[in-house]
Amino acid sequence: MINIERGKLLAEITDLAIFAGNEILSIYHRDLKIRKKSDNSPVTEADEAAEKIILEGLRRLTPNIPVIAEEEISKGNFIDVGDKPFWLVDPLDGTKEFIANRNEYTVNIGLIENTKPTMGVVFAPALDQCFSADGIGTAIKWNQNSEPQLINARKLPKSEIIVTASRSHSDPREMSKLLKDYTFSKILVSGSSIKFCLIASGEADIYPRYGPTNEWDTAAGHAILAAAGGSVKTIHNDELTYGKDKFKNPEFIAYGNKTES
Repeated sequence: MINIERGKLLAEITDLAIFAGNEILSIYHRDLKIRKKSDNSPVTEADEAAEKIILEGLRRLTPNIPVIAEEEISKGNFIDVGDKPFWLVDPLDGTKEFIANRNEYTVNIGLIENTKPTMGVVFAPALDQCFSADGIGTAIKWNQNSEPQLINARKLPKSEIIVTASRSHSDPREMSKLLKDYTFSKILVSGSSIKFCLIASGEADIYPRYGPTNEWDTAAGHAILAAAGGSVKTIHNDELTYGKDKFKNPEFIAYGNKTES
């Protein structure tokens, strides 16, 4: 149960994401200690420091809501969330981008209610961009030098769509299979959940993702995209839901506004 006013809660988790992002920036140019997790993916001290900040903050703000966080799960600390609301946290999405000194990595906090992402924050500290939302029509984008700006996914065009694709998980043949019903004019290559935000702000139309992802990779960005009028569907055209076995996602496609005229 959520025992805090939702507007205040969104502001609090936004502050948490920014605090964690600033901690990541402070580590950014150090001689990073990088190790491999059991799935062979990299993890750094920045991932762990950011997650610690977010976990402590969420447990203080919403002690009755379980938190599923990437690095905790990687240590085998699974939690049975049942049918209750729960948080999904990816403290540093795009670790490979971070290690390579690219700016696209993000901090992600998403709230799941009734299997759907309802509230989310995505903060890209090196880009000074923050996206947040809590329900339809509430998606905003802002940075330290600008006022918050409402964003909306643009209507999906019939042709010449703009695709955003993963920098680290891109395969043109697989992408072509997922996009067999579309013609596209441009591909924006990017790392991390910022791809959902590009669609939410009308800068791209589709993000196809083949291969496995985890729910913490997508929850916050999905919440923002849904609030901006977009959607995330499996390749069988079902809504992507949350609380699945081991928090694993199937292949999916994120869309802009598919409303028919």
